[in-house]
Amino acid sequence: MTGAYVPGTSPLHRAPAGPKLALLATACTALLLARTPLLVAACAVVVVALYAVGRIGPAAAWAQLRPLRWFVVVLIVVQVLIADVSTAVALTGRLVLAVALAALVTLTTRTTDLMATLERALRPLRRVGVDPARVSLTMSLALRSVPVVAGIAARLREARWARGGRRSARAFAVPLVVGVLRHADAMGEALRARGLDD
Repeated sequence: MTGAYVPGTSPLHRAPAGPKLALLATACTALLLARTPLLVAACAVVVVALYAVGRIGPAAAWAQLRPLRWFVVVLIVVQVLIADVSTAVALTGRLVLAVALAALVTLTTRTTDLMATLERALRPLRRVGVDPARVSLTMSLALRSVPVVAGIAARLREARWARGGRRSARAFAVPLVVGVLRHADAMGEALRARGLDD
């Protein structure tokens, strides 16, 4: 759910990041109370309505939820085996809706706004030695690195398919690690050039 901001002028786009994060925490906590498929379905209607208010299309929404698909399948199977179908549907539904709500926040909020909000929230911790600016920078770099690593992995897969290479974990993992280390090295040099090497 990084680097997925969809520009827009909807009420959700215009809302400040702080209240959105607070409402996200409240909504995810409230989802714990939805213990039946009917309540989960009602929550799903609300989430879909929020996506409509934010003018986020199905393609952008699915791109955020797609990585969960196999985890959801495994979770449902495990829950059916240890509990029952109703519990499995409710538990899995709550998880998917929580991720969908978090995705909605990232789709309608710039990363810079999220990091600025995090920095403001951490200011009281200065008394115990926490540097809010440094924590915010670290989180921002981590978030921005996720799509970079995903892009490196995608290029490696395409190159392997183009060469007709065999499916080997080592043949994929070694170039991926090398690419990630090069990216980290370049980022470190950029930080040192800005005096942030300590």
